[in-house]
Amino acid sequence: MGELIWTAFVSGLIGTAGMEFVLRRITKSGWANADMVRALGSLITRSIDNAYTVGIVIHFVSGIFFAFLYCLAITAFNVHEVLLTTASGVLIGFIHGGVVGFLLVTAVAEHHPLPQFKKAEFSVGIAHWIGHVVYGLLVGLVYGLMGL
Repeated sequence: MGELIWTAFVSGLIGTAGMEFVLRRITKSGWANADMVRALGSLITRSIDNAYTVGIVIHFVSGIFFAFLYCLAITAFNVHEVLLTTASGVLIGFIHGGVVGFLLVTAVAEHHPLPQFKKAEFSVGIAHWIGHVVYGLLVGLVYGLMGL
């Protein structure tokens, strides 16, 4: 169990960093407002001013928690080759991202306290879905490389 916790911690950090990179690139491209960190932080602070610090902590803690769930699921799949653990992570991220993207667009955004995050178009849901697929890919890859 200790190895699984360590693997989840490392893969969660790497997966969350990769997801944040992708979401930041999407936001900078102008395609969608996928600034998850500030959106998460401002849910708590109700302000954009100090939202980044709060949001990054929430995002990484959540990323480590979800990596633990992903690692448990991959363990249940009983796969041990890096390609298969990576594919398993992608599959889980695909499902997780679909759920998160759908909920963001249909339910969460309208209750956000800041106007720049109140409207989540279809592109925002797709951006978060892509981010979660990348997260799953990285979690699965790290899981496989760490050799559980």
